[in-house]
Amino acid sequence: MSRPKVLLLGEVKHAHETWAAIAQQADVVVPQSTDRAGFLTECRTGALDGVTAAYRTFASTASTGPLDAEAVPLLPSSLKYICHNGAGYDSIDVAACTARGIGVSHTPHAVDDATADLALWLMLGSLRNLAVGLGSLRAGRWRGVDDQGRGSLPDKGHDPRGKTLGILGMGGIGRNMARKAALAFGMRVIYHNRTRLAPGDEREAGEARYVGFEELLRESDVLSLNLPLNPSTKHIISTPQLAQTKPGLVLVNTARGAVVDEAALAAFLASGHVAAVGLDVYEHEPKIHPDLLANPRPCSCPTWTERAMEEATMANVRSALAGTGLTSGVPEQRGLAL
Repeated sequence: MSRPKVLLLGEVKHAHETWAAIAQQADVVVPQSTDRAGFLTECRTGALDGVTAAYRTFASTASTGPLDAEAVPLLPSSLKYICHNGAGYDSIDVAACTARGIGVSHTPHAVDDATADLALWLMLGSLRNLAVGLGSLRAGRWRGVDDQGRGSLPDKGHDPRGKTLGILGMGGIGRNMARKAALAFGMRVIYHNRTRLAPGDEREAGEARYVGFEELLRESDVLSLNLPLNPSTKHIISTPQLAQTKPGLVLVNTARGAVVDEAALAAFLASGHVAAVGLDVYEHEPKIHPDLLANPRPCSCPTWTERAMEEATMANVRSALAGTGLTSGVPEQRGLAL
């Protein structure tokens, strides 16, 4: 019997031992092209034929383009599964994949703890104006004043205790963050989600209280974004929404950059209505809006790839090769026989 084939779209950075085990049971096919036009040509010519499953990273979009309505029909007819490394999968047209009979998986819970912890770090750093303080120290100004007495004290920081944390998107990361914020920092937690959590889940998430979207905007001292990017959530936070928030809002985004209108956010930050932001994702990353870079108050960092996400993606590849389907298929395909 011939060995199955796996298409590698992107790079394995951490879980090399697990990938080596997969390579022992399947032939790994790597596209030779480095741009979208070349990738689509390889698909058309049959150079990638015979692959059953694809391991895909978000970074591979740079060399293949998105797997959209143009690309999906050109993928090898043998391809049955796309195993995506990432909780968000907005660069894959799931409807087009479903029409082709291709199952899609993602990694929704692999880094719940790590992402929630990072969101809390960004929240604390933003509340405490740590970015301003660090910038002052690096510029030789102790508490904002240099050795000649020039400068001014930075804005005072704020404690999280007693503040209202509003969470938009109450999946695994949102619930993890809510629980920790309530227990560790004594924060009041409210949330908005497509569907309300069961009472037991609300209690487990730090006695979180469900509210409407507009109430979430009005009542939050800290607004954390923890929702996927899709056509209905792109720019879900823009000028009209920011105008409804409290003066002095702290906004934290560890979801996808484009759920926020970055230009609107920069304007509200410049006006002082938004006091600080904590970001590890950006609308046009790796490019960042110049007004956000010029402002000293954002508490920002890049997104890091985690071994756990690679392992979870590879678990889907192994399950696909074993003929048992996907271990974490995307919600849009739940219940479908693919």
